[in-house]
Amino acid sequence: MFLKSVIRFAIVGLAVLSVLGTIGCSSGDKGALVWVWYPNESTPERAASRAAIIEVVSEAIGRNIEEQLTTDYSIAIESIVHGNAAMSWLGGEGYVRANSRDQAIQALVVHTGESGSLDDAKYYAMLGARKENGGDYIKDGEYSLETFRQKNFSFVSNSSTSGFVVPSSIISSHFNVESEELLEGGRGKVFSEVLFGGSHQGALLNVLEKRADVGAFCNTCIAHYMSFTKGDFGDPKPGDIFRINNDAVAPFDRFAGEEIVLVATVPVLNECVVVNGNILSEDEIEKIRKVLTSDEVTNNRQIFGSRKDAQNPSFFEAGQRFVPVEDAWYNPVRVMSGLPLR
Repeated sequence: MFLKSVIRFAIVGLAVLSVLGTIGCSSGDKGALVWVWYPNESTPERAASRAAIIEVVSEAIGRNIEEQLTTDYSIAIESIVHGNAAMSWLGGEGYVRANSRDQAIQALVVHTGESGSLDDAKYYAMLGARKENGGDYIKDGEYSLETFRQKNFSFVSNSSTSGFVVPSSIISSHFNVESEELLEGGRGKVFSEVLFGGSHQGALLNVLEKRADVGAFCNTCIAHYMSFTKGDFGDPKPGDIFRINNDAVAPFDRFAGEEIVLVATVPVLNECVVVNGNILSEDEIEKIRKVLTSDEVTNNRQIFGSRKDAQNPSFFEAGQRFVPVEDAWYNPVRVMSGLPLR
C-alpha cells in the first residue's frame, strides 16, 4: 500500500510539473491571463458555462483570458499559487490552502442560494453506496458511519472540501483517528482500501463501477447526471436516493437507471472565485468583482441557468447570484483543516 501511494503521488507530481511548465505559453498572446479550473468544471459539457464566465471577465478588464483545464486538484491549486494562473474557482479547502501559502490569493465572490445572500450559500457533501447494498449501512435501525469499517471508500482528492475535508472530519471524529489516517486503507485502518476519484464524477464512478463500496461526492457537482427519486436535492438526508438519468452523458450513460442511497450528508460552504493579486491590479480585481455581482451576470443563463441540463449544464441555478465574500468567511474550513484563522 505504501508503494502504491508513492507511485500515485509521484505521478501527480510529474503531472503538476508538466502542466505548470506549459501554462501561460499555450498561445502567442503574451498578454493573456489564465483561468485554471478544477477537474469537476473541466468536463466537456461545462464548456459553454466556462466560456460565458471568462467572456464577461475578459470584457470587464480588457484582457484576453485563456482557460487551463485540469485532471487533478493539486494542479489547479499549484497553478494559482505559483503565479501561472490569475483566476480560478476553488472550493473552501483549496482556497484556504492557497491563501495560507500566499495571501495575495484572495476570495472575491461566492454564489448564493435562492436567498441571494450568504445565509444559504452552501451545498452538500454526500456519502453514498449502491442502493442494493443500502442495508449494509444500517445499524440499530439508522444509517451509521460505524458500518464503514473495512469497506472500500472513494474520496475525491485530499484537496477537495466536500470530497475529503468535510467527510474525513466526520469519519475521523467517529472513529477517533486523525483525518490523515484515512488516506490509506488496510489491516488496522478504518477502510480496507482507499481510492481517489480525482473529481466528484470520478468518485461516483468508483461506486457505480463497484471499485468502491462507498464514495464521497457533492450534490451540485453531479447534478446533471442524476435525479432524486427519494428526498430533496437542495437538502439531502441519509436514506435519500438518487438515480442516474437516462440521458446522462458518457461515461454515466452506461449506468442509466442505477441508484445510489445516501448514508450521510453534511452542509458545506460554497466555492469561491479567487484572484491572484500578484498578477491582477487592484483596479482589475474591483472590475471583476463588479461585473460578477452585476445583474448582467445574474441573468446570464449560461452561468445561472440549470445544473441539471445533461448536455449543457450551467455552473449555478437561476435565482442564485454572486455576492462579495470576505476571507474570514472560510474560517470554519480552516478549523477543519488545522490552519490558523485569519
